[in-house]
Amino acid sequence: MLCTMKELLEQAARRNAAVGTFSAYTMEAVKGIVQAAEQTQTPVILQIAESRFPYAPFELMGPMMVNAAKKASVPVAVHLDHGQHLETVQRALELGFTSVMIDGSRLPLEDNIRLTLKAKELAAARGATLEAEIGRVGGDEGMGQVRDSCTRPEEALAFWRQTGVDALAVAIGNAHGNYRFAPELQFDILETIHNTVDCPLVLHGGTGISFADFRRTIDLGVRKINIATALLDAQREAARESLRGGADPSYFAVSEHMTERIAQTVARHIGVFNNREPLSAIE
Repeated sequence: MLCTMKELLEQAARRNAAVGTFSAYTMEAVKGIVQAAEQTQTPVILQIAESRFPYAPFELMGPMMVNAAKKASVPVAVHLDHGQHLETVQRALELGFTSVMIDGSRLPLEDNIRLTLKAKELAAARGATLEAEIGRVGGDEGMGQVRDSCTRPEEALAFWRQTGVDALAVAIGNAHGNYRFAPELQFDILETIHNTVDCPLVLHGGTGISFADFRRTIDLGVRKINIATALLDAQREAARESLRGGADPSYFAVSEHMTERIAQTVARHIGVFNNREPLSAIE
């Protein structure tokens, strides 16, 4: 069933959990994510990033994601990740997305605030949830970003007070893509933000972060965790397995194997983010 991200974040806060947010760029990913959500009876967020539109056309993937959410037996929000333009935000809302992100983190603080407020108007008109970002979450940089690139707690507070966003993505040493070294998350910065900003926090760049560190961020106010690269890796490995040893499976067999591997990957992360089972039972 289609729902808003705000509903899921509020539920997660009451349970001291985080909502798994999984990027979908193929039909197999959409199917696998929803399959895992239904198997575990856990709400999830389906998302797609604007930067991936050249590979996963928005006009094709967007309606597929919305329809999959509507047909799911558990609550599913559909989210635009890292929206760079207000026109993209507006189109996502027109397609039925229940949540959007405007990413002005590359801009000076005041410009980021102005852009976010414009996006807030668009989202509010459709009853959608709005996420924004402050700080710089890098990509493929390897180990945690230097502290200078992390979100400054005082700026996070000023940004939230002036925008009133529903969710705030922060930079605490996390990065997009595969890490070259184990990330060193700055938990002291996260704790300070959590204690001063009354807003659900978002962790981007989840692939490669340890399950134990995920649990620690949840205890410090993170309510949405993004996973993308792990699903791309799962699909690629599933395709390799299908073709290993000179095998010549049908396209449909390869597709089913990819869907199943994605579902397995998503289910493991859901187990971590639900914050109930001991990690020893998941790892």
